[in-house]
Formats: sequence, structure tokens, C-alpha cells
Amino acid sequence: MKRIVAISVGGLLVLAGCATEPAPGTGAPPPKAAPPAPAPVAEDQCGATAAQRFVGRHRSEIPVPVNPGLHRVACTTCPVTMDFHPRRLNFFYDAETGIVREVRCG
Repeated sequence: MKRIVAISVGGLLVLAGCATEPAPGTGAPPPKAAPPAPAPVAEDQCGATAAQRFVGRHRSEIPVPVNPGLHRVACTTCPVTMDFHPRRLNFFYDAETGIVREVRCG
């Protein structure tokens, strides 16, 4: 009887020694890193606060810009580039009425 127990225990030890570690990636996925916080942007770098006075007015009242690269006028349904420029002042007007609906930086 002792011999059978010894053989059984010995066999288990041999099998335990042959076990392999689980392959990487078979367990739970590692936690995802949090996205980096956006860089702080100074508000109103383009002067949108002062230009809010044009909201509700006709687009013909928008002043002609000194630097057209920092001034954009487009209708609310018109396609525009998606690049963000914090110093660019954007005027968006209703295409049917010509009334300015939004003024913002970007």
C-alpha cells in the first residue's frame, strides 16, 4: 500500500514539473492607459467674445478682416476644413437668411 501511494505521489510531482506557464495574452487584457489630458488652451484667443455682437445680425455687417488667414465666414451647412486654429475667428451664418448664428474660435 505504501508503495502505491509513493508511486502516485511521485507521478503527480513529475506531471507538475512538466506543466507550462499559460501563454501571454490568454489571461485578462491589461488595463488601458488613460488618454493624455488635453493641453490647456487659453480661452478666446481669437476675440470671439467681442464678436458675439454680430450674432443675430446679417452677415453683410461682419467687418472685412485685416488678416484673412485668421478670419473665416461660412454658412452653417457649408463644408469647412476641420483643422483647429485657436486664433482664427469663425462666423457661421444661416444659408437661407444670411443671419449670423454662431461666432467662435477655431
